Amino acid sequence: MRILLTGVGGQVGGALQPRLAKLGTVIAPSRAEFDLSKPETLAAALDGFSPDLIVNPAAYTAVDRAEDERELAFLVNVKGPETIATWSARHRVPLIHFSTDYVFDGSGDQPWREDSPTGPLSVYGATKLAGDIAIHAAGGPHLIARTSWVYAASGANFLRSIARLAGEREELRIVVDQVGAPTTANAIANAVVSIVRSRASNLEEGFARDGGVVNLACAGETSWYGFARAIVAGLKSRGVKLAVETITPIATADFPTKAKRPANSRLDLSRLKDRFGVTMPTWQDALLPELDSFVALQYEQAAH
Repeated sequence: MRILLTGVGGQVGGALQPRLAKLGTVIAPSRAEFDLSKPETLAAALDGFSPDLIVNPAAYTAVDRAEDERELAFLVNVKGPETIATWSARHRVPLIHFSTDYVFDGSGDQPWREDSPTGPLSVYGATKLAGDIAIHAAGGPHLIARTSWVYAASGANFLRSIARLAGEREELRIVVDQVGAPTTANAIANAVVSIVRSRASNLEEGFARDGGVVNLACAGETSWYGFARAIVAGLKSRGVKLAVETITPIATADFPTKAKRPANSRLDLSRLKDRFGVTMPTWQDALLPELDSFVALQYEQAAH
């Protein structure tokens, strides 16, 4: 099986690459070779790659910057995926695409289901939703994995930001009224590979039957404040010396950002388990190996 994987420089793409390599030949083009901001070039590139499966974690994810770069976010999150999905439908090649909790308005306190009403609050969320709609409209075999609060031991993310700030400041002020499930790129990659393996005999038929949208995030819930506390406690228990002494909970209103974030990012995982047989780890359990990897990376970098 020839698997086209986009965004290998990102967190999810990087976690997927070694796992997908066990299922077939992974084609992992650079952004220059496969640029979603240039949708007019993608069909010809896909003809050349001739994949049997397309996995597309590449996206425009700079949430605040998207408010000013609407056209670029639209190209990458809507027109690029639409072009891929159109090619996928024409050639009956299964497509796995990734979406976000930001397609919801964040109201209430109940977990969002795949068929819950959407209502994005930001340009980023609106473009991701439009991309989802375009993929579905293309009519090919597809699966849209909707995830939340993605992070890893490497890259730019909340874990690494908190680790850096905790090393520099005595007090951290962290938002407490946004709730969701921190989700590791590794947990996402493991789930995706499990889904592909379970339908390997006929992926096109499997996606035609069970495809659409599936929520894919770690189990449980916490706030950014709770996540920050867990990160700091985990680093201290691993012997990392930190400056931070106090972590103070604050309201979203006390930490204004250009783009509005959903207050409720809880995702209902029942479809993932019932239809695909995948049970996600709790966010607490998934955090442990990421902290181990983060600390190992710090020691490795310090040694050089």
